Amino acid sequence: MVVCGDNSLAQRLTKELASVYGQRVTVVLPSLRGGDHGPQIAELVGNRRFRVDAVEARVPDDEALIRAGVRRASALALTSGDDQLNTHIALRARRLNPEVRLVIRMFNRTLGGYLESLLDRAAQVASPHLDDAALEASTTVLSDSDTAAPSLVAAAVVGSEKVVYADGLLLRAKERTLGTASRRDPLCTLALMPGSDDPDEGDADTDAEDGERRGRRTGGPVLLPDDASLEGLPPQRGAVVLEAITRSQGPPPPSPPRLPRLLAFKELFSRKLRYSLFALTAVVIALAAFNWWISGDSPAHAAYVTLLDVFGINDPKTDEPADEQLLQLLAGFAGMLLLPLFLAIVLESYGAFRQATALPDPPRGLSGHIVLLGLGKVGSRVLEELLEHGIPVVCVERDTEARGVALAREKRVPTLIADVTESGVLEYARIRRARALLALTSSDGTNLEASLYARQLKPEIRVVMRLFDDEFATTVYRTLRDTYPAAQTRSRSVSALAAPAFAGAMMGRRVLGAIPVGRRVLVFATVDVAGNALLEGRTVAEAFRAGAWRVLSRTGEDTGGTGGTGDTADGETDSRPAGHDGDRALAAGDQVIVAATRRGLGELLAESPDGLSGITVPRPA
Repeated sequence: MVVCGDNSLAQRLTKELASVYGQRVTVVLPSLRGGDHGPQIAELVGNRRFRVDAVEARVPDDEALIRAGVRRASALALTSGDDQLNTHIALRARRLNPEVRLVIRMFNRTLGGYLESLLDRAAQVASPHLDDAALEASTTVLSDSDTAAPSLVAAAVVGSEKVVYADGLLLRAKERTLGTASRRDPLCTLALMPGSDDPDEGDADTDAEDGERRGRRTGGPVLLPDDASLEGLPPQRGAVVLEAITRSQGPPPPSPPRLPRLLAFKELFSRKLRYSLFALTAVVIALAAFNWWISGDSPAHAAYVTLLDVFGINDPKTDEPADEQLLQLLAGFAGMLLLPLFLAIVLESYGAFRQATALPDPPRGLSGHIVLLGLGKVGSRVLEELLEHGIPVVCVERDTEARGVALAREKRVPTLIADVTESGVLEYARIRRARALLALTSSDGTNLEASLYARQLKPEIRVVMRLFDDEFATTVYRTLRDTYPAAQTRSRSVSALAAPAFAGAMMGRRVLGAIPVGRRVLVFATVDVAGNALLEGRTVAEAFRAGAWRVLSRTGEDTGGTGGTGDTADGETDSRPAGHDGDRALAAGDQVIVAATRRGLGELLAESPDGLSGITVPRPA
């Protein structure tokens, strides 16, 4: 395996491949003594338990890739935050080794789609002997922010709830007590949560089986427990259960009819200006009515003469009766009032259009919203998730050129361009009436400072912090939990949430999502049954291994799919929860969706005849 980069994702991905899957990894980075995470990667290189090498190169050119062994490598991961640099390296690598499996980190989704198609086509042309499965896995474009955004939003909105879209199934992981979990008819129990006196949430980089053993010793989370582990436990013990969310199949209810809005006076003009315009219009209509009553002409002619008088383009009525002369004077006075009114209309219209392109301020009566700090790569993806779910949000960003500012301006999201560490910023964001704070800046110190200040303003507010350092995150979690026992605090690392998906793509499997349990991760992925001795010929119950993996659903020919893909005739994925046909043995034409620990999924993949493409994954003891 070859990993390019010296950022947090590269460091976690290298450790994931070396520790969980036992792979030999070569890291290409500018320097082991400097950079963002060069010293941390150097620790992995010097660790005798891992097979990690390093190639130092300022730019990953052809020479650096060849020294890293890309011509013999099974997979190459490009983790730089620069889309253009990753594209350049991917094109170089595909030329040097047409069959290498590429996993590319891309923020631009459109560019990523085009690049994936181009590299797949290049692999097909250079290696026509590749089968469809190998060709499909030859190029994978992922975004760490896309992978982490749903978990961050779920932690802010509902605390510990997580959602995964698994091939047509909408699966929700919900933290409940053992006494109430059975009432919801869950698919399975994903984890047994620690009690209130347990020391911490755990370490995101702890191996699955080591984490389970430590969880049983110290009361930490126990992943994928069996029924025997749940017997005899108190009903108030917390557990994370998996529930299938079904959507109604009927048409959506019709929206109530609305009257067409022909004029947008309320948005363009102030109330005083609207009242002045209506009053002057009423005066002109009254003058036209009096003119019609006095002159005896037709209403149209009387209105025409009145308008001529208002605009000052009619002849003086020196030879007319006094009443008509008085009406002409009043109409001229009304015309004089039109000049400042027209000027006010022009100025307010200009101001309204300028305001429409500016970022709106938080409304005074706003409540029940989420305060989002940071609109960078991660923050912009989280903002998209919040808007898709219709959740009110107030953003705070210091940089006017941040990626998410344009989205906030387009969607008219209340946004403050300010430094969140300055006094009064969170108050202006209506933090006292907010339900959660999402601190997603790139600085651990800034996120912590904003979270502590928010807790002073509103002690019960739910806080979700983006923290990279696990030891620092554990210390912060313990302190906030002890200081504010009634409030929820969650610390999440974007690279920790994204690393399993990147590692899974490098191993050639399809990862659907990841759910954090504390600071550990459960991975949801699809696995082919054909040739897998741990799955084929076994029922769902027989295929389950406590602490390692659990089959959640299957797709196959008899569920309406074609082959093992589970695609229906209409192109829709037809997945069936495992509980619907748990007595049926899994056959070669099936494809299953599993929830697994990282090491457990590596063991499952090792039994697949084509899943590793010759890569050996050592089985855990």
